[in-house]
Amino acid sequence: MTNAGAMLDTYPQDRDGFDRDLLVACLEACFDCAQTCSACADACLAEDMVAELRTCIRTNLDCADICVTTGRILSRHTGYDANLSRAVLEACRAACTACGDECSQHADMHEHCRICAEACRRCEQACEALLASM
Repeated sequence: MTNAGAMLDTYPQDRDGFDRDLLVACLEACFDCAQTCSACADACLAEDMVAELRTCIRTNLDCADICVTTGRILSRHTGYDANLSRAVLEACRAACTACGDECSQHADMHEHCRICAEACRRCEQACEALLASM
């Protein structure tokens, strides 16, 4: 369990019209995906066939960075900028799509890639749902 919902509930002003439950789901999915992608990249580096996983590693690391950044930006509401929020959500969705696709290619051989692809799909869907509500 995370503190995303509890922290949102303590914010003393309006939360910029975001649906609370969709925002909490997106925050949790972003941070979970970032951790999963980082762990998957590390696991790929430990594989004997690391050279064949270069693209996967790079995609994992890019996705992790974008997910963390998205979660951090969406956690802040003072001075809210709808255009920036939309842009980071779209970037996160795109990164999760790319990483999910890449990890899916290795999922039959590497369990960490299967788990990562699933985390990416959950985050992609959470970003899409929040975007649709804006």
